Amino acid sequence: MQPLNTPPPRSAPLPGAAQRIFGLWWRRQSLARQDRFATLGPLVSVLLFLAAIILAFWYLRNEEFEREQESVKRDTEIAQQQIRLRLIENQEQLVRIAREIATRTIDQDEFLGQAASFTRERPEITNLIWVGANRSRRAGYAATGFHPESGFGGEESSTSVPKEGAKTAPEAAFTAARDLRQPVYSRPFTDLYGAAVFQVQVPLLDRSAFSGTLIAEYSIESLMRYFIPAEVSTRHSVTLVDGQDRILASTVTPMPGQQNRRSATTIVHDVPLAPAGNGLVLRGQGYRTSIGLISNTLFWMVAALSVLTVWMLLGTWRHMRRRLQIQSTLVSETNFRRAMENSMLTGMRAMDMEGRITYVNPAFCAMTGFSEAELIGRVPPFPHWPPERIDENTRLLQQELQGRSPAGGIEVKVMRKDESQFDARMYVSPLIDPKGLQTGWMTSMTNITEAKRVRDQLSASHERFTTVLEGLDAAVSVLSVQQGELLFANRSYRLWFGADARGHALLAGGDPGLPVIGGLSAFGDDGDSVDSFGGLPTQELTEVGSDAREVYIDPLQKWFDVRARYLQWTDGRLAQMLIATDITGRRNAETQAAQQAEKAQVTSRLVTMGEMASSVAHELNQPLTAITNYCNGMVSRVKGDAIQKDDLIAALEKTARQAERAGQIIRRIRAFVKRSEPQRQPAQAQSIVEDAVELANIELRRRNVAVHVYVAQRLPTLMVDPILIEQVVLNLLKNAAEAIDMAQLPQARRNIEMRVVPKHTPEEGGVIEFSVTDSGPGLKEEVIARLYEAFFSTKAEGLGIGLSLCRSIIESHRGRIRAQNLYNGDLAVGCRFSFTLPVETAKSAGLEPALP
Repeated sequence: MQPLNTPPPRSAPLPGAAQRIFGLWWRRQSLARQDRFATLGPLVSVLLFLAAIILAFWYLRNEEFEREQESVKRDTEIAQQQIRLRLIENQEQLVRIAREIATRTIDQDEFLGQAASFTRERPEITNLIWVGANRSRRAGYAATGFHPESGFGGEESSTSVPKEGAKTAPEAAFTAARDLRQPVYSRPFTDLYGAAVFQVQVPLLDRSAFSGTLIAEYSIESLMRYFIPAEVSTRHSVTLVDGQDRILASTVTPMPGQQNRRSATTIVHDVPLAPAGNGLVLRGQGYRTSIGLISNTLFWMVAALSVLTVWMLLGTWRHMRRRLQIQSTLVSETNFRRAMENSMLTGMRAMDMEGRITYVNPAFCAMTGFSEAELIGRVPPFPHWPPERIDENTRLLQQELQGRSPAGGIEVKVMRKDESQFDARMYVSPLIDPKGLQTGWMTSMTNITEAKRVRDQLSASHERFTTVLEGLDAAVSVLSVQQGELLFANRSYRLWFGADARGHALLAGGDPGLPVIGGLSAFGDDGDSVDSFGGLPTQELTEVGSDAREVYIDPLQKWFDVRARYLQWTDGRLAQMLIATDITGRRNAETQAAQQAEKAQVTSRLVTMGEMASSVAHELNQPLTAITNYCNGMVSRVKGDAIQKDDLIAALEKTARQAERAGQIIRRIRAFVKRSEPQRQPAQAQSIVEDAVELANIELRRRNVAVHVYVAQRLPTLMVDPILIEQVVLNLLKNAAEAIDMAQLPQARRNIEMRVVPKHTPEEGGVIEFSVTDSGPGLKEEVIARLYEAFFSTKAEGLGIGLSLCRSIIESHRGRIRAQNLYNGDLAVGCRFSFTLPVETAKSAGLEPALP
C-alpha cells in the first residue's frame, strides 16, 4: 500500500505529444482521483478481457451457424433443381403424347402401349389417364395395378378422374386446363391407397378445340425418394409440405405427433416446388452442432478467473475508497468550517480567559476596517472602541469575562478604522475544548444600524397609522376568521360596540357570503352558516372584496355603510376587516325626501284635478241634469196618473244609468287623487292607458281636442305602480291638449296621438315605449334644456312640478323620459313626449324592504 500523499507509479512513457497531453492531464488530477484511476484501471482491463472472450465465443458460434444455414440453403436448392428438371422433362413428353392423341395419330391400344413404356421409365408417375371433354375416361394406365394391360375399371381410379360439380383437386385442375389451354398442376390429394399424389393435366387441343386432358399422376413419396440426391439427404432432412404446412413426404421419417414441430436449434429453408406452382413447398432442415456459451467449459473457466480477479480488485478499491472518504471528510469539514466563517455576515471574535483576542473572521475585519494582524493579540482597550465609551465598554468586557452577559445580547457602539461609528449587537458564548474545559469566549457581532433605523421608522409609521385610524369617524375592526378574535378596533368602534367581537358580527350580518367567525354566525348566533370561502386559498381570499352594503343596527338605532375585505394579518392568520360609516343622517334625509316626493305626487294630482274642476263639473252636470229631468217627468206623470208601469220602469232604469255614470266619474277621480303608498304590481299597459285616457277625455272634450290611441297587442306584463304611470300619461295628455288649445289650431289639426309599442335598444335592452304626440307649435330649445327642472314652467299659472315629478316617477321605475320637436323643414309642427319602462319579471322587480 503506497503512502497517502505519494502519487501512484506512472505508466510507461508515451511517444511524443500523447505523452505530454496525458502527463498534463494526470498532473491536473488530485491525489485522491489519481488513486481512484490507478485502482479502476486493472478492473476495467479485466472486464474488457472478459468481454473480448465472450465476443470471440459469440462470433465463432455465429460463423458456424451461418455456414450451416448456407449449407441447408444450398442442398435445398439442389433438390429443387433436380425435381424441377424432372417435372419439366416429363411435361414435355406428356405434351407430345397429348398432341398425338388430339390429332388421332394413336388410338387407345397404342396409348396404353406408350403409357406402359412411359411409366416404366418414370417410377414417380403412378397413373396415366386419357379423359374426354365430358370428363369420360377414354383410356388409362395404372403403374401400381397388377394387370396394367386391362386398364382400369370399377372404382379403382375414381379419385384420380375429375367429376363435374365435385370440389376435388382433379376437377379444379381439369377446369383450369380447359380454361387456360395449357398444362396445369393440381393441388396435392390422397389416392385410393392413401398415398399423397398430385396431377399434371395437359389439355388435348384439336385445332384450338378442347377435346379432353391427359392426366399424369405423380407419387410425392416416389418423387422425393428418386430425385433427392443421396449426398443431400445424408446431410440434411428434406421435406415436402403443402400450403397448410402439412408434411406430405420427407427423407426422414418423423416421430408420431411431431410432424409440424420445430426445434429451437433447427435451421429451415423453404423453396417452392417449381414449376408445379400448386402450393407445394420443399423445405430443407439442418441442426446446429455447436454447443452454446452456457455449455462451454473453457468459457466458464475464463469467467470464473475474471470474477475472482474483479472481486479482489473491488476489495482493494473499497479499501482505498474508505481511506479516501476519511481523508475527504476531514478536508471537507475543515474547508466547510473555514468557508462558513469567511462567508458569514456576522463578525466573530475569540478571546482567551484574560481578554486577549485570539481569532477574528473576515466579517469582523470588514465591519471594523481593521486587518486580522491589527486585532489578534490585542488586549483592552481595543482599537474599535470609541474613545468616549472606553469606560462603558471596559465594564461590559468585565461582565462578559465573568459570564454575566444577558442571553439577548448587548447593544454597543463600534468605531471603524476611519473613525466612523455604527450600532452593533454582541452575543457572548463560552469556548469549550474537547476535554470539556473552557478556554475562552466567542463573541458574535451584528451590524444593526439599518435594522434600528427601519425599526424606528416602523414605530413612527405605526404611530401615525394608529393616530389616523383612531381619528376616523368610521368604525374599523379586524377579526380573525379561524379563532373569532378581535385583532384591532379603533376609537369609533369601541365607542359604539365596545371591545367585543359581537359588534363585528352585527356589522357583517347583511353579507350572505361572510363565514361563521368564532361561533358568531353572519346571520345570527347559532353558528350554523356555511363559509362560502372556506375552500379558497388565503391569497385568493385576500383578493376578494365586497360591495358596500347598508346595515341597520337596532340596539344603536343607526344605519351603517359597511365595506368588508379579507386580509392576511401580521402573524399569517386570515382576517376580515370591516369599515362601517354612520349614514343615519343620510338615510333619514332620503326617507324625508321620499315622503316629500310622495306628497308632491299627491299634490300634483290634486292640482291636475283642480285645473280640470270646471271640466269635471260640466261632465257631472249632464248625468245630474238628466236625473233631475227624469225624476220631474215621472212625478208629473204619476200625479196625473198618466204613466204606465213599463214606462215608469224604463224611466227609472235610465235614471239609474245616469246616476251610475256620475258615480263612476267620481270614483275614478277619487281613486286618482287618493293618497296611497307606492306599490309595484303586475299591470297591463292597455289598462293603464284606458284609465288615463278616460280621465283625460273630460279635459279634452272641454278643449275640443281628439285623441287617437294605439296599443300594440300581446305586450308583456309590467311591474309598476299603475297609479303613478297613469299620472304621467294624464299629465302628458293634458299638456298636449293645452299646447293645441293655446295655439288656437283649426279643428282638423286638434289631434293627439297616443302610442304604446315594444322597443329594443342597445342601452336599455327590451322596453315598452309610451309616446304622446301633439300638433302644437313645439318647444324652444332653451325650454327643452330646462324642461325637467323643479318649479320651472312655461305657463303663467303653472307650479313647475308636473314634468319634474314625471321624470322622478319614470326614473324610479328605471326608465327614461325625453321630449323632441317634430319639424316640417325648418318649421316645428308638433312635439312628442315619450318614456320607456323596462320589461322585467315580478321576481326581479321587488321593492326594497321598508325602512324600520
